[in-house]
Amino acid sequence: MAKYLSGLVDRLLHRRALTRWTAAARAAPDAELSILRAQRQRARQLRGPLQELTHIADSRLALPRIGSNAFARPAGTDWAWRPQAWRAALAKRGLAPARNKMSLGGEVTIFHDCAATEIALRQTRNQQDRDLAPFGLALEVFQFDGNFLSLVIDLPAVACVGLQKRHLIRLAAVIDAERPINVFARLNVKHGPNTEQVLLTLPQQDDDVMVEFDLAYSQMNESRVARIWVDLMFENPQMNQISIRDLTFCRYPRAAL
Repeated sequence: MAKYLSGLVDRLLHRRALTRWTAAARAAPDAELSILRAQRQRARQLRGPLQELTHIADSRLALPRIGSNAFARPAGTDWAWRPQAWRAALAKRGLAPARNKMSLGGEVTIFHDCAATEIALRQTRNQQDRDLAPFGLALEVFQFDGNFLSLVIDLPAVACVGLQKRHLIRLAAVIDAERPINVFARLNVKHGPNTEQVLLTLPQQDDDVMVEFDLAYSQMNESRVARIWVDLMFENPQMNQISIRDLTFCRYPRAAL
């Protein structure tokens, strides 16, 4: 009730102030100069905070909404997910340097064998009009003397529930890079003591990329699926900045033949 009354009072005060300044603007051509001078001073005092508020509001309201899980899902999707690093602000926003096996948030871990750690990984706020994800990850690599660099994304336990060989798992991403780079995605499904792996190359023709992992010909034991994770592997990453502006996963059954 108190919140409602406070809002009502705010609206009434705003309406009175708007009416007052509208009347002053209409009367300005004939107002006495002393009155006009005082009104100009007060208007200038108001203009600064109002312009700042408008600028900040326009900027924030134009950005993708924090927490958004909106993205395209194929027909029949029974599980879909955007990792937290692309959905919400992380408590720790970056790793510099990003050493081997360091994690950013609870779902993304960096792996590499680079001795001179000139690598940084940080969360960024997406600001492009076409962005659906509120956040992205920027991977900056300078000198690189190692043999491999990858980001490992741990899928939640619910992705394992009901997983069958008839399922396709789709990875969709929006990736920008300063220089062209080959990116590989490897799906890992741990079932009992074994791990099935499916390796695919992400297309380079466009920033928006999509691949589908087909489990039809795997040896996966459907009743023993315990963990799923995906490796994003970057080939020759030195002197490059790779921005992963979105990353989403979907699971859906293969079309019946």
